[in-house]
Amino acid sequence: MPDTLQDLLMMAAPTPDRPLLGVMVLVVEDSRYACDALRLICQRSGARIRRAESLASATRHLRAYRPRVAIVDLGLPDGSGLSLIAQLAKADPRIDAIIATSGDDTLTADAMEAGADIFLPKPLSSVSAFQATVLGLLPKENRPARLAIPSEDEVRPDPVALRDDLLLAVHLLATDPDCATLDYVAGFLGGLAQSAGDPTLRDLAGMAAELGAGAPGAPAARRIAARIEERIGVLSEV
Repeated sequence: MPDTLQDLLMMAAPTPDRPLLGVMVLVVEDSRYACDALRLICQRSGARIRRAESLASATRHLRAYRPRVAIVDLGLPDGSGLSLIAQLAKADPRIDAIIATSGDDTLTADAMEAGADIFLPKPLSSVSAFQATVLGLLPKENRPARLAIPSEDEVRPDPVALRDDLLLAVHLLATDPDCATLDYVAGFLGGLAQSAGDPTLRDLAGMAAELGAGAPGAPAARRIAARIEERIGVLSEV
């Protein structure tokens, strides 16, 4: 007998409207905004989600849990998601599905070479597309005979999560960042720009990347931080 409701759900057979019942998904993602989209998608699909915001956190999760699916962002605060993908791909037994994601689709080949089953560019917002992708990677016996059409296919992440992500970028830029930090902030903002469909953030990501490629300077970094704070103000008014 299952001990808890969560245990019962993990044992339940998938249904057309909740085709991922019984599936645990590990989301390795530093962006709260992107993770909230995946949380909503998994919730509507019946999957159980665990979030790790870094490689170190993912390692701790993998010691305690065995997910069926891993969704790994390639730009993480303590290294590249490619290393985690390679680790997961070589594990025995291997988990059913390793999904790489990034706001930079030029990393597709690198992700596949590392061992990912598929690369999904950001944003991830469609419930039906996510279900079809994951089910296509799971064993056939774990798939329902048919899928129900979601009543609402597109998810809308919490805007507060986007604000929190931008505040993190401001904090990193206000601490006299080195080249490595600027590269991380550029990738982080680029992913947010893709997830939120925000061209202003895309421009700011480009500015951070240019600064990281040159000679980092605190005044220039603070100017970018000030622009991000302006963007936070605009988003708060919407």
